[in-house]
Amino acid sequence: MSLTLADLEAARTKLLQQFLNLGDFRPGTVSAVPRRCGKPRCRCAQRHGERHPQFRLLRKVKGKSVSESFSTPAAFRKAAQEVGEYHRFQDLVAQLTVINEQICRSRSVGSDETGWTEAEKKRLLAFIKKSHGKSRGFSS
Repeated sequence: MSLTLADLEAARTKLLQQFLNLGDFRPGTVSAVPRRCGKPRCRCAQRHGERHPQFRLLRKVKGKSVSESFSTPAAFRKAAQEVGEYHRFQDLVAQLTVINEQICRSRSVGSDETGWTEAEKKRLLAFIKKSHGKSRGFSS
């Protein structure tokens, strides 16, 4: 069943309200990595000893991977909550994009009996070439 434009706009409004309920968020992935603590008498210092988990947040900054370690379980839980909220934010953006695309397709285009002027065509082609590089479909 196809939704009406009014239904789509109502769904978008409802979805936008959910953005207001988002908590603090940040991108990344939380993980636990087994590590040695460095104390010579600790069980992890033995050859096959059990290692301590080091809790981390991994993320990209300017294309490079950055790792942040957490010294307390509370700090790790806080980061995990923030990462979870970030994933919720991403899901909301994806849903909003789908609804907006449907709204764009549903809106009718007003009739334009004049068509393109030569100046408009020229400006549009220049813009396309500048923003997307030379296109194979358009040649000078």
